[in-house]
Amino acid sequence: MRGLWGALRDHVIVICALLGFLASAAPGNAQSSRPMTLIVPFAAGGPTDTLARILSERIAAELRTTVVVENVAGASGSIAGARVARAAPDGTTITIGHWGTHVLNGAIFKLPYDVLADFEPVAMIAMGTQLIVGRKSLEANSLKEMIAWLKANPGKATAGTAGAGTGAHVAGVFFKDKTGTDFQFVPYRGAGPAMIDLVAGQIDIMFDQASNSLPHVKSGAIKAFAVTSPTRLASAPDVPTVDEAGLPGLYISYWHGIWAPKNTPKDLVTRLNAAIVAVLAEPAVKQRFAELGQEIPLPAQQTPAALAAFQKAETEKWWPIVKAADIKPE
Repeated sequence: MRGLWGALRDHVIVICALLGFLASAAPGNAQSSRPMTLIVPFAAGGPTDTLARILSERIAAELRTTVVVENVAGASGSIAGARVARAAPDGTTITIGHWGTHVLNGAIFKLPYDVLADFEPVAMIAMGTQLIVGRKSLEANSLKEMIAWLKANPGKATAGTAGAGTGAHVAGVFFKDKTGTDFQFVPYRGAGPAMIDLVAGQIDIMFDQASNSLPHVKSGAIKAFAVTSPTRLASAPDVPTVDEAGLPGLYISYWHGIWAPKNTPKDLVTRLNAAIVAVLAEPAVKQRFAELGQEIPLPAQQTPAALAAFQKAETEKWWPIVKAADIKPE
């Protein structure tokens, strides 16, 4: 009898262990997800970092796990890109990126990865624009006056960027070409550090993401000359468009997305996408994004397939332009 009861006891233990494992693996269970790292390709305090930190806490709540934000700055985001491309495709590492990191970098740098082929698109999270801004003491109060000042001081003005080949740098190159002006680029490890120097008056101008500049514009710490889109920002209705300010057609769309390493299982990508879509629908997140000059894409634009198609279209649009301008790493 002892042998029979012993065998039954062993079977009960095995069954209980199996049920415990299945329960822990069930969707929605507090132990269903391992800790996740969200790689930010720039320094803390910049616009991309700000968006990542707004999202990370809410994504963690949706997935019932821990999301750690890690800043991996350098080389216009390509150091972070290489790390994510090499990461295990197990759903524990993802990255936030944008027009610069996942389009422009592929045309400017010799990368150890492919911006299109080596990542799994997860979700488009924001559509933004740039502001043309200047230090508070700049001797200009409009875009036309700013251009006139630059022409009167050729080669002397300084423009902060998040590094060679970033959106700020590319926008500045196009601005130079369109206006016939000349100024020096000053690269930083991110837009956050560059903004610190602009507020301090150490550099003259920036072509910066609205999410990074708007708080300082609203506080009066810097001047805003124009927004690089055909329509004004709802969060900054007093800032004219480039068309209205006298520089028509200088449009820069600074969109952000989330990617995972290539070959991350589809079910993990789907689960993460669902969590992000739920977070983007929250009124508090919508309001915070709007305050930063960011527009949340429509639900149909938030799918992995939509992000993949949009990234490919942006690559086909911008790579020929960047290469024709002969933009090189500095």
